[in-house]
Amino acid sequence: MRKKLNYNHTVYACFSGYVVQAVTVNFAPLLFVTFQNSYGISLDKITLLVTMNFGIQLLIDLVASRFVYRIGYRTAAITAQIFAAAGLVGLAVLPQIMADPYTGIVTATFLYAVGGGLDEVIISPIVESCPTKKKEAAMSLLHSFYCWGQLFTVLASTAFFVIFGIEKWQYLACVWALVPVLNAVFFSLVPIPPVGGEDGGPDMKLGQLFRMKRFWILALIMLCGGAAELCISQWASAFAQTGLGVTKTVGDLAGPCLFAGLMGLARVLYAKFSDKINMQNAMMACGALCIVSYLLAALSPIPALGLVGCALAGFAVGIFWPCALSLGAVSIRGGGVTLFAMMALFGDMGCTSGPTLVGMISDAFGGKLNVGILFSLIFPLLLIVGVLLFQRDIKKEHKKSQISVDNREKIG
Repeated sequence: MRKKLNYNHTVYACFSGYVVQAVTVNFAPLLFVTFQNSYGISLDKITLLVTMNFGIQLLIDLVASRFVYRIGYRTAAITAQIFAAAGLVGLAVLPQIMADPYTGIVTATFLYAVGGGLDEVIISPIVESCPTKKKEAAMSLLHSFYCWGQLFTVLASTAFFVIFGIEKWQYLACVWALVPVLNAVFFSLVPIPPVGGEDGGPDMKLGQLFRMKRFWILALIMLCGGAAELCISQWASAFAQTGLGVTKTVGDLAGPCLFAGLMGLARVLYAKFSDKINMQNAMMACGALCIVSYLLAALSPIPALGLVGCALAGFAVGIFWPCALSLGAVSIRGGGVTLFAMMALFGDMGCTSGPTLVGMISDAFGGKLNVGILFSLIFPLLLIVGVLLFQRDIKKEHKKSQISVDNREKIG
C-alpha cells in the first residue's frame, strides 16, 4: 500500500497531525467548569493544567532537535500520535480510578502534552522537506488545519454534550482518542523525507542560531503571538459562562467555536493572498485589531459584544504563528529542525505564559476573567514592537548588501 502513497499524502497526514494537536489543546478547556463542579478543583489548579500542557510542549521543543535526528521523522510522528491517544484515554479513565482525581487529570495532561509537543516540532519541517509543489500555500493551509480541528472539536463536543449530557464526557474523550490512533497508522504508510531535507544534510547548530540577533526578534514575535492566541482560546468557554453569564452551550459555540472559525479563515485568506500583501504590515494591523478585540471582550457591559470581541480576536491572531514561521524560514536559511523547534519553544512559552497570566490575575481579582484578559494586552503590543524591530533589521541587512555590491562594482 505504501507504494501507492506519495508525498501529497504525507502532507495530508501532517494536516491530520495538526487536527490531533487541536484536540489535545482544546478538548480539556471545554471541561474546566465541569472539573471545578465535579471534582472541586480550584481555579488556580485549573490554571496549572494549562501551564503544564504548554510547559511540557515547551520542554519537548527544547530537546526535540537532538533526538529527532536519531529516531527520524516517522518514528517521532507515530510516537506523537500514540502519546496523544494515551492522554485522551487517560483523561477519561485516570480521574475515576486514582484516589485524587486531579492527579489523574494531571497525568493525562502530561501524556497528551508530549504528543502535542512532538507534533508541533516535526510537522512543519516535514512539510517543508517534502518535494511537493506550492509549498508556501501548503504551509499556510497546514496551520489552518489546527483551526479547523479546534472548530470541529468544539462543535462535535458541544453536540455530544447536548445530546448525551456533559456527565458522559469520558466517553467522548475515548472517541477523540481514535483520531491520533488512525493518524499513527497513516504516518506508518506514507513516504517520509529524511531529517534535514531531501539530502538528509545537517541543519544549523543551536549555537549559531542563538548568536543571531534576528532569531531573538523572531523569538519575541513567536512568544507574543502564542500568548495572544491562547489568552482567549483557552479561557473563552469559561469566560463566556462565568464572565458573560451565558450557558455552556452558547458559551462554547459563541466563544472558542467562533474564535477558531475566524482564526482559520484568516489563515486561509493569508494563503490565498500572501503574494499580494506585505506580511509584516499585515501582522502589525492584526496586532492592532487584537488590542481592540481584547478591549471589547474585557470591557463591554453587553455579553453579546463581549462574545464578538472573543470571536474577533480569533481573526486577529490567525496569522501570527504561521507568518512568524514563514519569516524565520525565509530570513534564516538552513535553520531546519533546529529553527522550527526553537521557534516552537518560544511560541509555547507564549502559549504557557499567556493563559497562565490570565488565570493568575483573574484569581487574584476574585475570579474575574475579564481583568486577566485586560492585562494580557501586553502581548499584542509587544508583537507589534517585534515586527518593527524585524523590519529595521531587514533594512540594515539590505543596506549592507547594497554597500557590498557598490564596493564590488568600484573594484571591478
